[in-house]
Amino acid sequence: MEAVLSLEELSARIPEPGKDIRLNLKFVLDNTSLTREQALGVALACAFNQKNHELVQVYRDMLQDPAIVQDAQSAAALMAMNNVFYRFRHMVGDSEYEALPARLRMQKLANPTNKINLELFSLAVSAINGCENCIKSHEQVLLGHGISKQNILDAVRIAATVRAADVALSL
Repeated sequence: MEAVLSLEELSARIPEPGKDIRLNLKFVLDNTSLTREQALGVALACAFNQKNHELVQVYRDMLQDPAIVQDAQSAAALMAMNNVFYRFRHMVGDSEYEALPARLRMQKLANPTNKINLELFSLAVSAINGCENCIKSHEQVLLGHGISKQNILDAVRIAATVRAADVALSL
């Protein structure tokens, strides 16, 4: 069985050119307005999105709640589909495409384990993937549920750091 790394051990593997990322990796989880479970769920969804098995394992091991893991998995999978589809419609800029139905199954977004968590995780993954429509949509849902702009920005800060850690680990 493969040895499980801690976040500190994985961070230590980031070479000197990625020193800022090494320092930010723990900092963004410890200095957030999100709950610990939400912050870890955002990080896990982003690690799934990046297909980085080491980051996935570290964040999964830090989580105690299997529902958070499931929502992180769902967000990564759904945004892999939605970010491509909605980014295409937006980038093409043709109103005829906008009028056509998506015809993509997205029941998990309608019936999540935890609506706020799934939306936070989806927003973070969408930020990495650069889907303007999805970012705006998830932000509006979160704001409508009373989530603060600070919470939203913290989720995106975690996403940016996980994305950067994925790159830095390959330096």
